[in-house]
Amino acid sequence: MSAVGGAAAAPQSPSPAPSKVKVQFVSTGGAPVLIQSEFKIDATEKFAKVLKFLRRQVQQDNVFPFINQAFIPSQDEPVGDLYKNFGVHGKLIVNYAPTLAWG
Repeated sequence: MSAVGGAAAAPQSPSPAPSKVKVQFVSTGGAPVLIQSEFKIDATEKFAKVLKFLRRQVQQDNVFPFINQAFIPSQDEPVGDLYKNFGVHGKLIVNYAPTLAWG
């Protein structure tokens, strides 16, 4: 079957992965609330860098990060892969708590 005008419709290529990922931090369980909760990070960076940044921002070593209130990701996981699989509304949501809250 052909498209109107006799030309076949060209397949659409998937949108390229973003070079930067917007990360939104959400305080849970009595953890300090960040004044600025959204940051951008290179998609190729490992989640360990996000965790190190978060610990510096809240000035606590005991911080447990959760993706979408569900699980603690591996620190070796690239942020871009987490965003591709678990991103919501253009952001990677990272809930954080001073103790284990989910999982």
